[in-house]
Amino acid sequence: MDSTTLPQRSATVNTVTSTNTSKSDDDLILESDMNEAWKHTCKYLENYISTTHKVQRSQSKELEKLLKALPESLDEAVHFSDSKDGVNGLFDNLRSNTAAIANLHLETEKTLKTTVLPILEKLHQEIKSKAKELHHGAEKGTKHVVRARAVTQKHVEMLGQYTAAFDSSNGGKLDPAHDPYILCRGTNHRMNKQIIEENNLLNEMLQVQNSFVTFEAHILQSIQNAISQFSQCMSAQSDRQRQTYTNIVNAAQRIPPELEWADFYTRNQASLLDPDTAPRSISDAPFPNQHHAATEALMEGILERKSRAMIKGYNSGYYAVTPAGYLHGFKDNDDHRHDPTPDITLYLPDSTVCHSDGLKFTIKGKDVSGGKVGQTFATTTELKFKAHSKGDAERWLNTLNAKSAPGSASVSQKTSPSVSRTTSGAHGAPPLAHPATVATETSPTPASQQEEGTIVQTDDKVVTPTTPVAASGKS
Repeated sequence: MDSTTLPQRSATVNTVTSTNTSKSDDDLILESDMNEAWKHTCKYLENYISTTHKVQRSQSKELEKLLKALPESLDEAVHFSDSKDGVNGLFDNLRSNTAAIANLHLETEKTLKTTVLPILEKLHQEIKSKAKELHHGAEKGTKHVVRARAVTQKHVEMLGQYTAAFDSSNGGKLDPAHDPYILCRGTNHRMNKQIIEENNLLNEMLQVQNSFVTFEAHILQSIQNAISQFSQCMSAQSDRQRQTYTNIVNAAQRIPPELEWADFYTRNQASLLDPDTAPRSISDAPFPNQHHAATEALMEGILERKSRAMIKGYNSGYYAVTPAGYLHGFKDNDDHRHDPTPDITLYLPDSTVCHSDGLKFTIKGKDVSGGKVGQTFATTTELKFKAHSKGDAERWLNTLNAKSAPGSASVSQKTSPSVSRTTSGAHGAPPLAHPATVATETSPTPASQQEEGTIVQTDDKVVTPTTPVAASGKS
């Protein structure tokens, strides 16, 4: 029987094994993603440690700048002790310890670079190798499975084709090689080889999956080791840095409070003040013209002056008659506590002095203590004084009369509270041989002008004694 070309029939081979293999491929993708995540984690840590070691170098350079802020030696070092326990020693300590801290940062940078970073770099490389292993292992196993599946599929299709031919030919003759029996056995053989390849791939993926547990543990151990080394390195730096600053503090606290001054005093004793030097006194400070005749008061002391207030009474003050012809009044005789500025000043040649009775006497004149403006607008004022004794009153009167206007009274006269006024043609004062002299009241002064400070007429006053002619003749 001639061979006949028959219709072909193909079928897709889907086995349980091929389905499991497909799941293994998905697992492989997940494991690859997980491995990639670990690789990125390792890279982040590498960047952190690398940046830290760069920061350490940067800090070292900054500390070198700080070191330049400290001079090699103080410009004023000559004024301080050469002892290491002094200020010079403190700055030497500060410079050396600052340099030590700068070097410490360099050492930390070197330690991070040679100890910590290599751990992470090695781990990073292992993770990358693991990724390659996953990729190449899966690629090789998958190729074998794909090839086996293709061969099996070809024989399955061939078996389907010739079994269909057998059915349609009703037992017609087929080629020996295309005998469905032979084809079926060949398909079984190739199916078996496919399953073996799929199982090999499955076993390989299971091994990879199981090894991933161990590999992740290794990753974590490496990371923990790197962080532990990093912590030890930074802790060592921190401890040494703290010790360095403690050393600086101790160097400062070791300086005795009196060391620098004692050393400075010893070196400069000849140029310093003697602590036993007695303080100066005003009596030891003479000045030019201090004892000039014009500076010595003709008469000075305490007088009582009638108050200008409504309440009648006398206030004590210190008064002085100067060779320049002034009567100055002060609150006290203290030249040291405050500037001795007169409260009242009368120019005696322009004033009139009158002696009333006993301890009291009166001076009429202008107060010129207010400066040029005050002197311009000053008015004549009648001031009443009282001495402590008659002897003091006589001495004051004698001194005042010697400097006062020529028309002033030079003897004791008993007058009324008002001061007598006469015309310019009145008689002069009688000789001292006539004790019965009495002043003539010509124009009584109002009571309101009897208080000190009352403004009176600026007419020239002449005290005129009135003596009976008979009495004069008898004398």
